[in-house]
Amino acid sequence: MTAAVGESWRASLALHWSLTETRSTLVGNRHEGPLRVQKPFYPEGGVAHAVVLHPPGGIAGGDDLAIDIRVDPGAHALHTTPGATKWYKADGRPARQAIQATVGDGGVLEWLPQENIVFDRAQATLSTSVDLSPGAVFLGWDVVCLGRRASGEHFSQGTLRLDGLVTRAGRPLWAERALLAADDLLIASPLGLAGGRVFATVVAAGRIVPPDVLDACRAVPTSEPDRSGTSVIDDLLVARWIGASSSAARAWCEALWQCLRPAVCGREACPPRVWAT
Repeated sequence: MTAAVGESWRASLALHWSLTETRSTLVGNRHEGPLRVQKPFYPEGGVAHAVVLHPPGGIAGGDDLAIDIRVDPGAHALHTTPGATKWYKADGRPARQAIQATVGDGGVLEWLPQENIVFDRAQATLSTSVDLSPGAVFLGWDVVCLGRRASGEHFSQGTLRLDGLVTRAGRPLWAERALLAADDLLIASPLGLAGGRVFATVVAAGRIVPPDVLDACRAVPTSEPDRSGTSVIDDLLVARWIGASSSAARAWCEALWQCLRPAVCGREACPPRVWAT
């Protein structure tokens, strides 16, 4: 049974979405420890909007969170979080959040969390793995802020590991691993973050993005000295943003999502209402 170990949490959440009649229904919801999901909303008919909750409000050293999402054929589920995920200083103990998802033929998974704020001296690992069946679609993003910039705190000690993987029937479409130490030269290098302490990645997989939609994504404005770029290979799109403001990063992600969602998911953008609170 999952429980607190000392002052650390081992928690898990397993969600199973299935198409029942005309809407995507949560037919499986298993949780242990401090991970929950709110009752789904249906602001656009059959698409389920779900808010994933972590009641402690942050991830401390030693915490290990696992989220498993299954989307059955034809179902469509959008997931977000009620606020930023805070990664506290580790005191020598690594912390991890692992997301693993499978999407059935014709299913759609959207993973649109609010930003990750990595505190000074954190040792954080963010892992996301998505396996798509033929005809399935994934649209997701991650925003990371190194240090609490609003409080004047810099990420001067600590590490951040990022693992991202999207596969189709087990075959890799996109795989990326990054390990950033606070003193890593890559943070300041123009070949890396170029001094930007906030960065974002948007991934769309499973459907070819039309040229006009790609042009619209590339035309989403950024303010100097922020930088962005978008690449497409077959039915995989990866877009990146680097800058200094988490709110600017979120705005850029949302703008791309509004461009991509009709083409990739077959739905006009319908922002979750929790984003407005």
